[in-house]
Amino acid sequence: MRDAFVHTLTELAQHDPRIMLLVGDLGFGVVADFAKRFPKQFLNVGVAEQNMAGVATGLAMSGRIVFTYSIANFPILRCLEQLRNDACYHQANVVSVSVGGGFSYGALGMTHHGTEDIAILRALPYMSVIAPGDPKEAQAATRYLAVGHGPAYLRLGRAGEPIVHEGPIDWQFGKAITVREGEDATIISTGAMLDTCVKAAALLAEQSLSVRVLSMHTVKPLDETAILSAARETGCILTVEEHSRLGGLGGAVAEVLCENAQSPFLFRQRALPSEFTKHVGSQDYLREIYGLTAESIAEEMADLVSGKDAVPSRVLSVK
Repeated sequence: MRDAFVHTLTELAQHDPRIMLLVGDLGFGVVADFAKRFPKQFLNVGVAEQNMAGVATGLAMSGRIVFTYSIANFPILRCLEQLRNDACYHQANVVSVSVGGGFSYGALGMTHHGTEDIAILRALPYMSVIAPGDPKEAQAATRYLAVGHGPAYLRLGRAGEPIVHEGPIDWQFGKAITVREGEDATIISTGAMLDTCVKAAALLAEQSLSVRVLSMHTVKPLDETAILSAARETGCILTVEEHSRLGGLGGAVAEVLCENAQSPFLFRQRALPSEFTKHVGSQDYLREIYGLTAESIAEEMADLVSGKDAVPSRVLSVK
């Protein structure tokens, strides 16, 4: 996803001088071509992410469309006040790009784990939150944001994420993509968990369960229509995210369901507990510990589907 973002932005920058890329003294191997080709559209602010957010807002207020780029929590949580008071308050065209959502930098410990970012950023007024599911979605999101749509958060994987979509995609801001059709249940995924969720649905198909998979690449604003249709048509929803279970995709989907659903359904989250992990290792290692594997997701969904005819206390029915 990282390379898809940088290559797309480089392509767009040659046609639009308003586009600028700011970095916090890292990622030079990735952004070297951009910096060489467009020196007047590139700025390394140093290890000063709070200053980077302020500079980005100033440039945006002067007519630029600014992308700030760093890893994990550095371009967002370290400068949260500046994003809130500068970029969001002025509704400036500042896109904060975080490379390394979830456990992408697992071996570097909790300081580099992006596991609360969606919850925090989606609470900021005027801030859009986008977490592409694969490189194709990352390309499409970059093209959308490069036109200038106010403050936004672009959450990417680190590198090497597989392409999930085989053909062209109809990527629309705020609209989920149906990656797989299904009638018995729905998995709603955000970010780099998409490939794992598609594999989980394939495992469930072997158990004669037809599972819909939605890529909820835009967490704010949320595609309420897709969520409510899934609840009405399949009766079971499982959200999956490499993020805390507090305030992320699962919480956002639950809000929509509880406020708007008109028919009975079952709902669960597959997410991380609200804690700093005591484990250190690769992303795959940490995902396995926390049950974010295709096998674990399939097992959870099979159990959820088995409760379709369970006691009423397990079923939500409002309005």
